[in-house]
Amino acid sequence: MEKFKTKAPQRILRCIKKSIFVFTAASLICVSVPIAAKADSSKVVTLGANLSDEQKESMYKYFGTTADDVDTIEVTNQDERKYMEGIATESQIGKKTYSCSYVEPTEKGGIQVKVANLTFVTSSMIASTLLTSGVENCNVVAASPIEVSGTGALTGIMMAYESASGKELSEEQKAAATEELVTTGELADDIGQDEASNLMNEVKQAVIEGNLTDESKIEETVKETAKKAGVDLTDEQIAQIVSLMQNIAQYDYDVKALKKTLDNLEGKEEGFFSKLVSTFTGFFGGSDKGGIINSTNDKLLGDNAVIDSTLDDIKEKVNSEEGDGFFDKIVNFFKGLFGGNETEDGPAPQSIDDEADNDSFDDAEAPTGDEDDDDPLQNGHDGDSDDSETPMSDEDNDDPLQNGHDGDSDEDAEDISE
Repeated sequence: MEKFKTKAPQRILRCIKKSIFVFTAASLICVSVPIAAKADSSKVVTLGANLSDEQKESMYKYFGTTADDVDTIEVTNQDERKYMEGIATESQIGKKTYSCSYVEPTEKGGIQVKVANLTFVTSSMIASTLLTSGVENCNVVAASPIEVSGTGALTGIMMAYESASGKELSEEQKAAATEELVTTGELADDIGQDEASNLMNEVKQAVIEGNLTDESKIEETVKETAKKAGVDLTDEQIAQIVSLMQNIAQYDYDVKALKKTLDNLEGKEEGFFSKLVSTFTGFFGGSDKGGIINSTNDKLLGDNAVIDSTLDDIKEKVNSEEGDGFFDKIVNFFKGLFGGNETEDGPAPQSIDDEADNDSFDDAEAPTGDEDDDDPLQNGHDGDSDDSETPMSDEDNDDPLQNGHDGDSDEDAEDISE
């Protein structure tokens, strides 16, 4: 019996090893098959009040939905002014409203945002400011049929979220979120959009996680974060950020939820192995990350449309952190899945790498941390040629969120503040 107990883990590992690529192959075949998922709550579209009927219809088509399938809210310039006056300039607010949004509250996954034809704000800026408003989980598409600044887009998104989720957000937090969006956008004009977003996210996370309320400590955090990022801030910019963070710091946030979304915005959320796990759990559980974001029709906006998404910010790199090797991680994942974790008193199970020369997939190579292939399911295949790669939906070159423009001109696009 003792002999059997000693060899059992090795038998299990051999079985797991032979099954890994069967699961992988099945995932490759089935990952593109749509899996129906029950909506977490209703979906809401907001339309700028100053759009023509034709433009409003075009936005439904861009979102990949119809007026019959969603609730619709019309957002006016007066709605935008409710939160923006006193924070944004008149030119930023504008006199007309063209921004639209499509909002889908979710139970998990953090905040995912896609923007199109918004020139002043990015998907990262909107996602981060939604956190400030009190939102924790939702998918959002913010867009316009013509180029606009997008400063008022947040107003419509918050209105849509409240309607779709049935949850009322704090008026004070919504005002703080609007202030953050405008502050980040103005900072972006001087140091760049990515730099501004990353700086604000790092500072906000440090302030909230550290429960910082003292002005001097927040100022020190701002300066240290800027120095680390290689960003030079003026005294006026530092004072503006400190004031904003003091305002944000007074509200209660779910630190874990906030960190998850902010890490996602900085491309820290998914490493190589966690991406593999997500693929398997998505295959068995029907995960559909991004939801409505994956349904947009970018062709309708033409080649010149400015489009970006927080989903693009998740860097799919091989996980080269300290700890288990590639195959050991897979073994441990499947052991956990089937309840086969070793006990403290039991013998250390033999790794797949140690037994690789005894089985049929001797030629399978474990990918290193320096490989550029973004798709974990393409690495370590058993004898397939390079030409047989199955492109995955989240590779940059095949990303439906980035490609697929049909070359339509954008002659009627004009630079409108809102």
